[in-house]
Amino acid sequence: QVQLQESGPGLMKPSQTLSLTCTVSGGSITTSYYAWTWIRQSPGKGLEWMGGIAYDGSTDYSPSLKSRTSISRDTSKNQFFLQLSSVTPDDTAVYYCARGGRDYWSDYALYDYWGQGTRVTVSS
Repeated sequence: QVQLQESGPGLMKPSQTLSLTCTVSGGSITTSYYAWTWIRQSPGKGLEWMGGIAYDGSTDYSPSLKSRTSISRDTSKNQFFLQLSSVTPDDTAVYYCARGGRDYWSDYALYDYWGQGTRVTVSS
């Protein structure tokens, strides 16, 4: 059973850089052909795919967030990370990490494992 757990700050100030960690257990983030992704849900809105990192280290990002987003990993700790720069109140959301596949990066309807989500609030 694969489990994912998000961690990070709950409260941010505008212009700061958000850093989140997803710790994976029960499976390796280097196993073919999975992709490890970040999705968020802002209050009153639907799910928004942000990007991900695949088993081979390749990455893909949402075009709307690409300029502010960086996703990386530490295979020795079986963790992957999200950095979102220059946050604004519009980045207030519940952030999820999940397992998908490299062949269906942003099709989160096909994802099989999700973390419980971590709430991030951006406020001055």
